[in-house]
Amino acid sequence: MTALGLVVAQFYEELAAEIEAEARTLIEDRDAEVAETVHVPGVYDAPLAADRLARQERIDAVAVLGVVVTGDTDHDQVVTHAAARRLSDVGLGRDTPVTFGVAGPDMSAPEARDRIEKCASAVDAAVDLTEALPARGQQ
Repeated sequence: MTALGLVVAQFYEELAAEIEAEARTLIEDRDAEVAETVHVPGVYDAPLAADRLARQERIDAVAVLGVVVTGDTDHDQVVTHAAARRLSDVGLGRDTPVTFGVAGPDMSAPEARDRIEKCASAVDAAVDLTEALPARGQQ
């Protein structure tokens, strides 16, 4: 059974709760389990939490979930791109799948709501990667 770490960005609490609920349903459907969940203030804060989870032997993969909504500046792009880059670094550095279930940038809140299922599918990607790759230390 695949043991997942979840990182859930809470900046848009209602959307985050919906994404997390959908992700947990998918996890059950995949016969995986949530080993640990970390709630962080926002997507920008996710890489540190993902790194802490990826360090744990009991966690096979980490799925990061959240929303970054566009505003009057390019802040949404800066946050999303920085987080994606650092999360990729975590996965490579820890030799652990880290998937990106974040809606944004360039999305309104209603557009992000329409992508809840897509965000949650990061858990499918995490399980798929875990099943496709040899176990850590077995390469």
